[in-house]
Amino acid sequence: MMTDPIADLCTRIRNANAVRKTSLSMPASTVKVGVAQILKEEGFIADYVVEPSQPQSTLVLTLKYGDEGESVIRTITRVSKPGRRIFVGSHELRPVLKGMGMRVLSTNKGIVSDRTARAQKLGGEVLCEVF
Repeated sequence: MMTDPIADLCTRIRNANAVRKTSLSMPASTVKVGVAQILKEEGFIADYVVEPSQPQSTLVLTLKYGDEGESVIRTITRVSKPGRRIFVGSHELRPVLKGMGMRVLSTNKGIVSDRTARAQKLGGEVLCEVF
């Protein structure tokens, strides 16, 4: 039984980056697909696909690397954990690494990036940080 699917997503991405894999797969969920959508929109991954299967769909991420083979995702960390939830208001959101990184938030409007949350003046639970 998996107790923290977002931490599992972050760990799988870190491990795949460490061995320079081009793609990775994992069991899909609505939250994981939302995080993958944000990572794609912000340019941290090349693409993602949800492959339907039984008993559970599979989420396949295609990782992105630079011209010289360097990872686009240098660090991905879980911020809010099941034992300690971290919530922020829109006024508390500051750019990560002067705009080079981002936070993924779960808000009442869905899963959004910190840039979108600042623009729409939304607060919520900080799921992870990527830079």
